[in-house]
Amino acid sequence: MPELPEVETTRAGIEPHLVGRRVVGVHIRQPLLRWPVPVELANNLKDQTIESVARRAKYLLLNTRAGAVLMHLGMSGSLRVLDELTAPQLHDHVDIVFDSRKALRLRDPRRFGVLLWIAGDPQVHPLLKDLGPEPLDTAFDGDYLYRRAHGRRLSVKDFIMNSHVVAGVGNIYANEALFVAGIHPARMAGRISLARYRVLAQSIKQVLERAIGHGGTTLRDFVREDGTPGFFRYELHVYGKAGQDCVHCSQPIMLRVIGQRSSFYCAHCQR
Repeated sequence: MPELPEVETTRAGIEPHLVGRRVVGVHIRQPLLRWPVPVELANNLKDQTIESVARRAKYLLLNTRAGAVLMHLGMSGSLRVLDELTAPQLHDHVDIVFDSRKALRLRDPRRFGVLLWIAGDPQVHPLLKDLGPEPLDTAFDGDYLYRRAHGRRLSVKDFIMNSHVVAGVGNIYANEALFVAGIHPARMAGRISLARYRVLAQSIKQVLERAIGHGGTTLRDFVREDGTPGFFRYELHVYGKAGQDCVHCSQPIMLRVIGQRSSFYCAHCQR
Protein backbone atom coordinates (compact mmCIF):
# COMPACT_ATOMS: atom_id res chain seq x y z
CA MET A 1 0.00 0.00 0.00
CA PRO A 2 1.36 3.46 -0.81
CA GLU A 3 2.25 5.16 2.47
CA LEU A 4 2.91 8.81 3.31
CA PRO A 5 6.24 9.13 1.43
CA GLU A 6 4.76 7.56 -1.70
CA VAL A 7 1.72 9.84 -1.54
CA GLU A 8 3.88 12.91 -0.94
CA THR A 9 6.13 11.87 -3.84
CA THR A 10 3.04 11.57 -6.01
CA ARG A 11 1.74 14.96 -4.87
CA ALA A 12 5.02 16.71 -5.65
CA GLY A 13 5.24 14.96 -9.00
CA ILE A 14 1.76 15.80 -10.30
CA GLU A 15 1.54 19.32 -8.84
CA PRO A 16 3.49 21.13 -11.60
CA HIS A 17 1.30 19.51 -14.27
CA LEU A 18 -2.02 20.36 -12.59
CA VAL A 19 -1.88 23.70 -10.79
CA GLY A 20 -3.31 26.48 -12.96
CA ARG A 21 -4.73 24.01 -15.47
CA ARG A 22 -8.40 23.85 -16.42
CA VAL A 23 -10.22 20.52 -16.48
CA VAL A 24 -11.75 19.87 -19.89
CA GLY A 25 -13.11 16.39 -19.26
CA VAL A 26 -13.34 13.42 -16.91
CA HIS A 27 -13.44 9.87 -18.28
CA ILE A 28 -14.65 7.23 -15.81
CA ARG A 29 -14.11 3.75 -17.20
CA GLN A 30 -14.63 1.88 -13.92
CA PRO A 31 -16.65 3.64 -11.21
CA LEU A 32 -16.57 0.79 -8.68
CA LEU A 33 -13.60 1.55 -6.42
CA ARG A 34 -13.68 1.27 -2.61
CA TRP A 35 -16.75 3.46 -2.87
CA PRO A 36 -18.42 4.29 -6.21
CA VAL A 37 -16.99 7.29 -8.01
CA PRO A 38 -19.79 9.88 -7.73
CA VAL A 39 -21.76 10.32 -10.93
CA GLU A 40 -21.65 14.11 -10.50
CA LEU A 41 -17.82 14.22 -10.48
CA ALA A 42 -17.46 14.86 -14.21
CA ASN A 43 -19.97 17.74 -14.24
CA ASN A 44 -18.67 19.30 -11.03
CA LEU A 45 -15.03 19.17 -12.08
CA LYS A 46 -15.34 20.18 -15.73
CA ASP A 47 -14.12 23.74 -16.45
CA GLN A 48 -12.68 24.05 -12.93
CA THR A 49 -9.08 25.19 -12.51
CA ILE A 50 -6.83 23.33 -10.11
CA GLU A 51 -5.68 25.87 -7.52
CA SER A 52 -3.50 23.57 -5.42
CA VAL A 53 -2.56 19.94 -4.87
CA ALA A 54 -2.41 19.06 -1.17
CA ARG A 55 -1.84 15.99 0.97
CA ARG A 56 -3.46 15.07 4.30
CA ALA A 57 -2.09 11.83 5.74
CA LYS A 58 -2.34 9.37 2.82
CA TYR A 59 -5.04 11.36 1.00
CA LEU A 60 -4.54 13.72 -1.93
CA LEU A 61 -6.68 16.80 -2.53
CA LEU A 62 -7.07 18.53 -5.89
CA ASN A 63 -8.47 21.87 -4.80
CA THR A 64 -10.64 24.06 -7.02
CA ARG A 65 -12.82 27.10 -6.30
CA ALA A 66 -15.96 24.92 -6.44
CA GLY A 67 -14.67 22.06 -4.26
CA ALA A 68 -12.02 19.39 -4.08
CA VAL A 69 -11.29 15.95 -5.46
CA LEU A 70 -10.35 13.61 -2.60
CA MET A 71 -8.14 10.70 -3.64
CA HIS A 72 -6.61 7.71 -1.88
CA LEU A 73 -4.42 5.21 -3.71
CA GLY A 74 -5.67 2.21 -1.75
CA MET A 75 -3.62 -0.98 -1.83
CA SER A 76 -2.29 -0.82 -5.37
CA GLY A 77 -3.15 2.54 -6.88
CA SER A 78 -0.90 5.01 -8.68
CA LEU A 79 -1.31 8.24 -10.61
CA ARG A 80 0.37 9.01 -13.92
CA VAL A 81 0.54 12.19 -15.98
CA LEU A 82 0.20 11.17 -19.62
CA ASP A 83 -0.68 12.55 -23.03
CA GLU A 84 -4.47 12.55 -23.19
CA LEU A 85 -4.45 10.23 -26.23
CA THR A 86 -2.41 7.50 -24.49
CA ALA A 87 -4.44 4.30 -24.78
CA PRO A 88 -5.70 3.07 -21.38
CA GLN A 89 -4.65 -0.32 -20.04
CA LEU A 90 -6.78 -2.84 -18.18
CA HIS A 91 -6.66 -1.24 -14.73
CA ASP A 92 -6.68 2.43 -15.81
CA HIS A 93 -10.02 3.45 -14.33
CA VAL A 94 -10.26 7.26 -14.42
CA ASP A 95 -8.73 10.09 -16.47
CA ILE A 96 -8.93 13.78 -15.56
CA VAL A 97 -8.05 15.67 -18.74
CA PHE A 98 -6.64 19.21 -18.75
CA ASP A 99 -6.37 22.05 -21.22
CA SER A 100 -2.66 21.17 -21.57
CA ARG A 101 -3.74 18.01 -23.43
CA LYS A 102 -2.39 16.00 -20.52
CA ALA A 103 -4.38 13.54 -18.42
CA LEU A 104 -4.06 12.52 -14.79
CA ARG A 105 -4.73 8.78 -14.91
CA LEU A 106 -5.68 6.63 -11.93
CA ARG A 107 -4.52 3.04 -12.18
CA ASP A 108 -5.79 0.69 -9.46
CA PRO A 109 -5.64 -3.08 -10.06
CA ARG A 110 -7.30 -4.02 -6.75
CA ARG A 111 -9.82 -1.15 -6.84
CA PHE A 112 -9.40 -0.25 -3.16
CA GLY A 113 -8.70 3.38 -4.01
CA VAL A 114 -10.93 6.38 -3.39
CA LEU A 115 -12.05 9.15 -5.74
CA LEU A 116 -14.66 11.48 -4.28
CA TRP A 117 -15.95 15.04 -4.77
CA ILE A 118 -16.16 17.36 -1.74
CA ALA A 119 -18.20 20.53 -2.18
CA GLY A 120 -17.40 22.01 1.25
CA ASP A 121 -14.31 22.26 3.42
CA PRO A 122 -12.30 19.04 2.90
CA GLN A 123 -10.85 19.22 6.42
CA VAL A 124 -14.27 18.54 7.99
CA HIS A 125 -14.99 15.58 5.72
CA PRO A 126 -15.51 12.36 7.75
CA LEU A 127 -12.36 10.80 6.25
CA LEU A 128 -10.15 13.69 7.37
CA LYS A 129 -11.64 15.48 10.36
CA ASP A 130 -10.42 13.11 13.09
CA LEU A 131 -6.89 12.54 11.82
CA GLY A 132 -3.96 13.25 14.12
CA PRO A 133 -1.18 15.75 13.36
CA GLU A 134 1.08 15.33 10.35
CA PRO A 135 4.30 13.60 11.45
CA LEU A 136 6.45 16.16 9.64
CA ASP A 137 4.72 19.16 11.26
CA THR A 138 6.13 20.93 14.30
CA ALA A 139 2.98 20.01 16.28
CA PHE A 140 4.19 16.42 16.26
CA ASP A 141 6.97 15.69 18.73
CA GLY A 142 7.97 13.33 21.52
CA ASP A 143 6.13 15.29 24.18
CA TYR A 144 2.90 14.92 22.21
CA LEU A 145 3.43 11.17 21.80
CA TYR A 146 4.19 10.76 25.50
CA ARG A 147 0.97 12.57 26.48
CA ARG A 148 -1.14 10.53 24.07
CA ALA A 149 0.45 7.25 25.21
CA HIS A 150 -0.39 7.75 28.89
CA GLY A 151 -2.16 4.66 30.19
CA ARG A 152 -2.25 2.98 26.77
CA ARG A 153 -1.71 -0.80 26.87
CA LEU A 154 -1.38 -1.49 23.14
CA SER A 155 1.98 -2.00 21.44
CA VAL A 156 3.98 1.09 20.54
CA LYS A 157 3.91 0.00 16.89
CA ASP A 158 0.12 -0.10 16.82
CA PHE A 159 0.10 3.21 18.71
CA ILE A 160 2.15 5.14 16.13
CA MET A 161 0.21 3.52 13.28
CA ASN A 162 -3.10 4.82 14.69
CA SER A 163 -4.12 7.63 12.32
CA HIS A 164 -5.97 9.38 15.16
CA VAL A 165 -2.65 9.68 17.01
CA VAL A 166 -0.46 10.63 14.06
CA ALA A 167 -1.52 10.79 10.42
CA GLY A 168 0.06 8.56 7.84
CA VAL A 169 2.68 6.39 9.56
CA GLY A 170 2.18 3.04 7.82
CA ASN A 171 3.70 -0.36 8.42
CA ILE A 172 6.93 0.01 6.46
CA TYR A 173 7.95 3.25 8.13
CA ALA A 174 6.75 2.28 11.61
CA ASN A 175 9.10 -0.72 11.45
CA GLU A 176 11.97 1.42 10.23
CA ALA A 177 11.45 4.26 12.71
CA LEU A 178 11.28 1.91 15.69
CA PHE A 179 14.53 0.30 14.56
CA VAL A 180 16.25 3.69 14.27
CA ALA A 181 14.92 4.63 17.72
CA GLY A 182 16.00 1.29 19.24
CA ILE A 183 12.50 0.53 20.55
CA HIS A 184 11.00 -2.97 20.40
CA PRO A 185 7.74 -2.80 18.38
CA ALA A 186 5.82 -4.89 20.94
CA ARG A 187 6.73 -2.70 23.93
CA MET A 188 3.61 -1.30 25.63
CA ALA A 189 3.02 2.29 24.52
CA GLY A 190 2.19 3.51 28.03
CA ARG A 191 5.47 2.22 29.46
CA ILE A 192 7.88 4.19 27.30
CA SER A 193 9.67 7.18 28.78
CA LEU A 194 9.44 10.76 27.56
CA ALA A 195 13.10 10.66 26.54
CA ARG A 196 12.55 7.62 24.35
CA TYR A 197 9.42 9.14 22.78
CA ARG A 198 11.46 12.20 21.86
CA VAL A 199 13.93 9.93 20.08
CA LEU A 200 11.08 8.06 18.39
CA ALA A 201 9.41 11.23 17.11
CA GLN A 202 12.69 12.37 15.57
CA SER A 203 13.23 8.91 14.09
CA ILE A 204 9.79 8.99 12.46
CA LYS A 205 10.56 12.37 10.91
CA GLN A 206 14.01 11.24 9.79
CA VAL A 207 12.80 8.03 8.17
CA LEU A 208 9.89 9.73 6.39
CA GLU A 209 12.06 12.58 5.11
CA ARG A 210 14.67 10.15 3.80
CA ALA A 211 11.99 8.06 2.11
CA ILE A 212 10.49 11.13 0.42
CA GLY A 213 13.99 12.09 -0.75
CA HIS A 214 14.31 8.67 -2.41
CA GLY A 215 10.89 8.86 -4.05
CA GLY A 216 9.19 6.44 -1.68
CA THR A 217 9.36 2.65 -1.56
CA THR A 218 8.32 0.38 -4.42
CA LEU A 219 7.72 -3.19 -3.26
CA ARG A 220 5.07 -4.19 -5.79
CA ASP A 221 2.74 -1.70 -7.48
CA PHE A 222 3.77 1.85 -6.62
CA VAL A 223 5.21 4.04 -9.38
CA ARG A 224 5.72 7.78 -9.55
CA GLU A 225 3.85 10.13 -11.88
CA ASP A 226 6.35 9.41 -14.67
CA GLY A 227 6.24 5.64 -14.19
CA THR A 228 9.52 5.28 -12.28
CA PRO A 229 9.67 3.30 -9.01
CA GLY A 230 10.59 4.61 -5.57
CA PHE A 231 14.12 3.72 -4.48
CA PHE A 232 13.89 3.78 -0.68
CA ARG A 233 13.56 0.00 -0.75
CA TYR A 234 17.37 -0.07 -1.04
CA GLU A 235 17.63 1.90 2.23
CA LEU A 236 15.38 -0.32 4.36
CA HIS A 237 17.07 -1.70 7.46
CA VAL A 238 14.51 -4.19 8.77
CA TYR A 239 11.29 -4.23 6.76
CA GLY A 240 11.09 -7.41 4.68
CA LYS A 241 14.50 -8.60 5.92
CA ALA A 242 13.59 -11.43 8.30
CA GLY A 243 16.58 -13.75 8.78
CA GLN A 244 19.08 -11.27 7.37
CA ASP A 245 21.83 -9.75 9.49
CA CYS A 246 21.14 -6.55 11.41
CA VAL A 247 23.22 -3.69 9.99
CA HIS A 248 24.34 -2.76 13.52
CA CYS A 249 24.99 -6.01 15.40
CA SER A 250 24.78 -8.78 12.75
CA GLN A 251 22.11 -10.65 14.71
CA PRO A 252 19.25 -11.96 12.53
CA ILE A 253 16.25 -9.71 11.92
CA MET A 254 13.15 -11.20 13.52
CA LEU A 255 9.61 -11.41 12.15
CA ARG A 256 6.54 -11.30 14.38
CA VAL A 257 2.90 -10.46 13.78
CA ILE A 258 1.81 -7.48 15.89
CA GLY A 259 -1.68 -6.08 15.47
CA GLN A 260 -2.26 -8.37 12.46
CA ARG A 261 0.71 -6.81 10.62
CA SER A 262 4.17 -8.20 9.91
CA SER A 263 6.71 -6.61 12.23
CA PHE A 264 10.45 -6.75 11.62
CA TYR A 265 12.98 -5.92 14.32
CA CYS A 266 16.33 -6.70 15.87
CA ALA A 267 15.88 -8.32 19.28
CA HIS A 268 19.37 -7.22 20.28
CA CYS A 269 19.22 -3.55 19.23
CA GLN A 270 15.57 -2.85 20.04
CA ARG A 271 14.43 -2.96 23.67
